[in-house]
Amino acid sequence: MTHDPVLPGWSISAGAAVRYDIVFADDVFDTVNGSLAALSVAAYPATTRRFVVVDANVDRLHGARLRAYLDHHGISDDPFVLETSEETKTLDTVVRVADALDAHGVDRRQPVLAIGGGVLLDVVGLTASLYRRGTPYLRVPTTVVGLVDAGVGAKTGVNHGGHKNLFGAYHPPVAALLDRRLLATLDRRHVVNGLAEILKIALIRDRDLFELIAARGGALVDERLQGDDDLEVLTRAVGGMLDELRDNLWEKRLARLVDYGHSISPALEMKALPALLHGEAVAVDMALSTVVAARRGLLEPRDRDRVLDVLRAVGLPLTHEALDSDLLRAGLAATTRHRGGRQRMPLPTGIGSARFCDDVTEGELAVAAKELGDYR
Repeated sequence: MTHDPVLPGWSISAGAAVRYDIVFADDVFDTVNGSLAALSVAAYPATTRRFVVVDANVDRLHGARLRAYLDHHGISDDPFVLETSEETKTLDTVVRVADALDAHGVDRRQPVLAIGGGVLLDVVGLTASLYRRGTPYLRVPTTVVGLVDAGVGAKTGVNHGGHKNLFGAYHPPVAALLDRRLLATLDRRHVVNGLAEILKIALIRDRDLFELIAARGGALVDERLQGDDDLEVLTRAVGGMLDELRDNLWEKRLARLVDYGHSISPALEMKALPALLHGEAVAVDMALSTVVAARRGLLEPRDRDRVLDVLRAVGLPLTHEALDSDLLRAGLAATTRHRGGRQRMPLPTGIGSARFCDDVTEGELAVAAKELGDYR
């Protein structure tokens, strides 16, 4: 009689500590400001030389100052200039950056410098996660969305097959340097676009932030967030975002308050490209959720009206012509699939608070969309 041998087996458990710094600084491209150079050297002291990727619009606006800074601090003589948009946020662009990185001859321990808006930060972050199985990088966001959202979390991603951020990785930077002075050269629409992500934080967790925005209104946009009081708006938004992210960077917990405004908006944004910006799609989603919550009795009518009035006052849209029944159905289905078979949709229960719901219907959203279309 024979016995089957006991076959060997192993269990491996390992963890990697994650720490990265997020620092506010003014005028980071001024040669006397050593913030960017110091963060770069701290990440890899062996050499100051770096591969630098800069958004083409940033290069047009700040290229001379940026090159003077990079040359003064011995960082780079020839930054890689990249045209970016949601349409070019693809794997093909990731490969372009990787090819340039490889041609530059970078030691995989040398951090890459990514300077631009949210699209560029996502593309470079994903490239860094893939190149030689992981290369460090630093972020310098240059838009409001980049500064309060894409620049401070761990996620990277690119679009594919009509899906928002279908391919991505959790690859936090070694540091992010936030300079609100760079926002001064943004056009009005892109400032408004970023205010949607700030309002997201205000509406789910920070009523005081909402009141700041309500009080400042269009002045936030007119002054490009350069006013003395506007730094508090930015720091509250960044701080609130990080408080929501810090213990769930890898999104093991699928119920996330920061998904407010991001349930229908991914489908809307991709369908409406290039006419609708990310924050504009998020604003439409937030408006839908606000009306649904009010119709369910979760939100007082006066708070519903205040939210919609503030969205409109800063210049954000409340609805869009692409918001039809097919899109609402597809958006709900995609959200449910992405969130582990449940909607986990945050709905406001007041200005500064929210709860998760799993039973929002396409019909509810369609009624809310019609109500928003009639809203005056």
